[in-house]
Amino acid sequence: MVELVERGRVTPSKALDLCCGAGTNPVYMAKKGFDVTAFDISDKAVEYAKEQAQRADVDVKLLVADFLKLPFKSDGFDFAFDFGCFHHVDEKDRNPFIEGVYRVLKPQGTYLLVCFSHKNGPAWNHFTREQIAELFGNYFEIKWIRHVSSLEGDQITRYFYEVLMINSER
Repeated sequence: MVELVERGRVTPSKALDLCCGAGTNPVYMAKKGFDVTAFDISDKAVEYAKEQAQRADVDVKLLVADFLKLPFKSDGFDFAFDFGCFHHVDEKDRNPFIEGVYRVLKPQGTYLLVCFSHKNGPAWNHFTREQIAELFGNYFEIKWIRHVSSLEGDQITRYFYEVLMINSER
């Protein structure tokens, strides 16, 4: 996301951070001029994210919410950022999750998804490029899918897909 913001591909706008965790990404976006709303299912994570935003002296609307029941009006956001939320969605809930993100994004809104790759080994939440295209293709125009790796704190390399999508016309 930082690369997209720094290069002007995603510009300050009304943004939603799905499953924000400790708040690092919504705080970054707020510092860059975004009007940020962020949520997590964990009240502890939201509490910590509020502390992070306060320390950074930025305004982020933070709330506890369920990603299957997005409490936002339709067409309310220009940008949605999902760093590790989708790969925690049960298989049976994938379509409702995708429909929810589609609903809250404005037409032509941008969705940046970062999810586990199949290169991490077989698992219900490790995706191939083809699975991502099949799951999201009816709702979003996929601009690109990038395979990336990250050396994590436990010294294990993990693999992810970064997917940039545009909300299709309704």
